[in-house]
Amino acid sequence: RQADGRKVLRSSIREFLCSEAMFHLGIPTTRAGTCVTSDSKVIRDIFYDGNPKSERCTVVLRIASTFIRFGSFEIFKPTDEYTGRKGPSVNRNDIRIQMLDYVISTFYPEIQEAYSDNSIQRNAAFFKEITKRTARLVAEWQCVGFCHGVLNTDNMSIVGLTIDYGPFGFMDRYDPEHICNGSDNTGRYAYNKQPEICKWNLGKLAEALVPELPLEISELILEEEYDTEFEKHYLQKMRKKLGLIQLELEEDSKLVSELLETMHLTGGDFTNIFYLLSSFSVDFDPSKLEDFLEELTSQCASVEELKVAFKPQMDPRQLSMMLMLAQSNPQLLALIGTKANINKELERIEQFSKLQQLTAADLLSRNKRHWKEWLEKYRVRLQKEIESVSDADAWNTDRVKVMSSNNPKYILRNYIAQNAIEAAENGDFSEVRNVLKLLENPFQEAESFREVKEDAEEEGATATGAACAQETRSRLPYCSKPPLWASELCVT
Repeated sequence: RQADGRKVLRSSIREFLCSEAMFHLGIPTTRAGTCVTSDSKVIRDIFYDGNPKSERCTVVLRIASTFIRFGSFEIFKPTDEYTGRKGPSVNRNDIRIQMLDYVISTFYPEIQEAYSDNSIQRNAAFFKEITKRTARLVAEWQCVGFCHGVLNTDNMSIVGLTIDYGPFGFMDRYDPEHICNGSDNTGRYAYNKQPEICKWNLGKLAEALVPELPLEISELILEEEYDTEFEKHYLQKMRKKLGLIQLELEEDSKLVSELLETMHLTGGDFTNIFYLLSSFSVDFDPSKLEDFLEELTSQCASVEELKVAFKPQMDPRQLSMMLMLAQSNPQLLALIGTKANINKELERIEQFSKLQQLTAADLLSRNKRHWKEWLEKYRVRLQKEIESVSDADAWNTDRVKVMSSNNPKYILRNYIAQNAIEAAENGDFSEVRNVLKLLENPFQEAESFREVKEDAEEEGATATGAACAQETRSRLPYCSKPPLWASELCVT
């Protein structure tokens, strides 16, 4: 990567749109002020596959109270005994003290005021607060299916914002092991690992704050506060997403995990399933329940989609070699791959094989059965809510209102961003503006917004295949689960 400091149009549009999308979802984030492009070009090898292409240079104006990160405090790192690498400001405690004083007095003034006469207590209170903010932030990500893509210490904000929109992605089909970054070969930053990796990053921040904050104090704070805060905030948010507004029961956590398991088993669309649940009624008669199940299962993965998702990724000869190495030379295997990758590939082969015999009717029947079982548990839980209130109609109105303000209809799906990027690369920025306008109201029905471009001009018989494909793509409603072509999109 030529280290020329130039950003390109493709990644700039993604950052511009997503930082605004996150803001309007109510998630702490940096903002995008402008996105300005030029005719200057740079060469980029997007997928690191030896096929570089010329791209337009672009500048995004990013706005935040500060861009100081966890990694900013790692400039003081001592020499690593294995690599010999060290921070550029090693042994400069004076700079670390200045940075801490600046961060706490400027962005945490209430902590500065409360502990002005005791720097250790002040620093501990600051670390406790950033631990809690980070836990709440990642809980918010998990609840909208947002995957950051590269959660290293340099991409963690010292004030708890979502920062640095690189290879991010909103999850479509629910998969707890979803990896949005095509170059994350080990799944270090997979969706289900985000809470743990953010905790690990806080541990690195704690190490970087020594001796201004002794490790025994910060490590205790991290162990006592992080998991508790994450679980509390996550469950509170999930209760709102499910309309559990009256009671807080211990069983709610199990209901959420069983919902996610059902989504996983049926390949349910994370965003659309939650959105649909607000129209579920406790007293559905059998025919209406059947209609609701039809709608719900229409948001689950088809046989074709599952075949694409579970298509084996390794050449059979490569897999055979890796399996032999696992037995004969595990040390060498560790250098070129991991046992987990092999197991995942074997799992993929098994699933793909089963899919060859699965008919669409069998899949629909199976999916309906899974959803019927979970909806019965959900109905029982909602019944407990009704029994605790005096006015069931008022409760239901409130329930739908809370669910509608916590379950977005619109998110920045990869295929939506890709359509906007392709149009912009051809000089048409109207699609970027359309998507931005939509993302500013993610929870609203877009009645006044023309989702489908019905007035698109006919291209005639001379239209190229690419233009026709682009036109077909743009006709999909923005709330649709992704089309099959979107499975080929790769962000690195």
